Amino acid sequence: MDAVVLKDLGKTFGKGAAAREAIRDVSLKIPAGGVTALIGPDGAGKTTLLRLLAGVLAPTRGELQVLGLSLPHDALAVQARAGYMPQRFGLYEDLTVQENFDLFASLRGVPYDQRSQRFDELLALTALGPFRRRRAGQLSGGMKQKLGLACALIQPLELLLLDEPSVGVDPVSRRELWSIIRRQVAGGHVTVLLSTAYMDEAERCDRVILLHEGRVLAHGTPGELRARFEGHSFVLHARQAGARSLQARVAQLPGVLDAAIQAEAVRIVMRQPQAPVIPAGLATGAAAKPVPPRLEDAFVSLLADSHAQPAPQREGGTNGVRAGDTVVEVHDLCRNFGDFAAVKRVTFSVRRGEIFGLLGANGAGKSTTFRMLCGLLPSSSGTLRVAGVDLRTARAAARARIGYVSQKFSMYGSLSVRQNLAFFASAYGLRGRDRVQRIEWALEELELREYLSVNAGTLPLGYKQRLALACALMHEPEILFLDEPTSGVDPLARREFWARVNALAEAGTTCLVTTHFMEEAEYCDRLVLMSLGEVLAEGTPAEVRRAARRPDLPEPTMEDAFIALIEEHERTMRRSA
Repeated sequence: MDAVVLKDLGKTFGKGAAAREAIRDVSLKIPAGGVTALIGPDGAGKTTLLRLLAGVLAPTRGELQVLGLSLPHDALAVQARAGYMPQRFGLYEDLTVQENFDLFASLRGVPYDQRSQRFDELLALTALGPFRRRRAGQLSGGMKQKLGLACALIQPLELLLLDEPSVGVDPVSRRELWSIIRRQVAGGHVTVLLSTAYMDEAERCDRVILLHEGRVLAHGTPGELRARFEGHSFVLHARQAGARSLQARVAQLPGVLDAAIQAEAVRIVMRQPQAPVIPAGLATGAAAKPVPPRLEDAFVSLLADSHAQPAPQREGGTNGVRAGDTVVEVHDLCRNFGDFAAVKRVTFSVRRGEIFGLLGANGAGKSTTFRMLCGLLPSSSGTLRVAGVDLRTARAAARARIGYVSQKFSMYGSLSVRQNLAFFASAYGLRGRDRVQRIEWALEELELREYLSVNAGTLPLGYKQRLALACALMHEPEILFLDEPTSGVDPLARREFWARVNALAEAGTTCLVTTHFMEEAEYCDRLVLMSLGEVLAEGTPAEVRRAARRPDLPEPTMEDAFIALIEEHERTMRRSA
């Protein structure tokens, strides 16, 4: 039996000249059982399709059957048998975990005599038992996602619809979420359909559906999609050249569709099944080695023609600081919230022109550290200097020399792209010709001209990211802070973003970044890994990976190292408690 059947399904928003087709003539069947992944670039229609299947939206045309019932006619009957977790799940942050359970149980009509047992099952499943009385707003990002998933599972289901359930979640919490999802499917009674920006997550699924501009571009098992690009993938080891420098040069070679850093090597995807021609001197003594394709290689290959790689201008703020000078100094930095020590004696430094990563699990203290570095939060003690300015005594002066892209979209959603750019130009003191030139630079460099009159709140996620970056760079800052800037963004948009960041760093702008994409940590010159408010490891990506080596993990990836180092630290802390 098929859990979902779509025939010539279409969904249009707006009318007349403003009409936009979000779903276009989609016909497919999703069999019952297992996990199916929805993947695709920003604006592909993934969220719209999930909302149609949940009965939240009505289709404009076509036929839609879910669990043998017709939508929208049988929407209430479908919703009684299906759970839906939106991308921004509607938790009530002023309510405790238990109170959220009570509320969603009432909304879903769970009988009172069944609630206690179900609550206990969900608390055990999500490991939220110790936090039963804690307000949802005080949970870490990973815990919030697990609570959202638990609320979607408040009653037994046949279909579970999840819209990017792991967005903004660290690798440890992501693994826990997937354990919960797999346990729902294990009994053979639940079908899961989820959207994800993580191609390694889609690799774990039984089936994959690739959407683009509202249409199904490809579907099948991960293996079937990978097999279409056998012979296209290669790895070139950096040897003497740095991987980031090599990646930028390899990306420009004829026939190369994609080049991405993979540990100390560059992974290459060719447009045709042939080895890349590596010019003499580019990677001394190295040859590109063929490797099996990944699902991400297939994703990039199928969508590459719709996403041109940018060639950013080499610009960056200097303010007279020489290359190699230390521009961020942190020594014994502490931040307490009452009796809770969120950051404990953190020490590191960052040199001009570096890309410096700040990694850690949700609740590790990295966001608190980041906010102190940006002058948004005072420290409790310690030394903190940014761009030569002591943040404990002159936060306003330091903020004038930095740019900041926050984790949550912080532009003015009711203002157009043009109005946002004009506002931030004025806020940074730009006047006259300088103001006009910088706005024109942003429109051209970040490719925003097409959306000039569009309200920022309605932009696709990738373009929201571009607008936020444009506003942060308006005054040509010396230091750029990027707080999980690619959270929820598809692989192609992430590549575009990092091409711009690399160009900024090459031109002398110092970039500090937090990220939950461990592959992005490989783009950093150096990084620190935090756990429970402390620095757990520091060094180059290769040094951090080596710190996690052990007999059963001789060549750890960055994600392997992240999980292994953090879990060992947390075990040590529990033993000493």
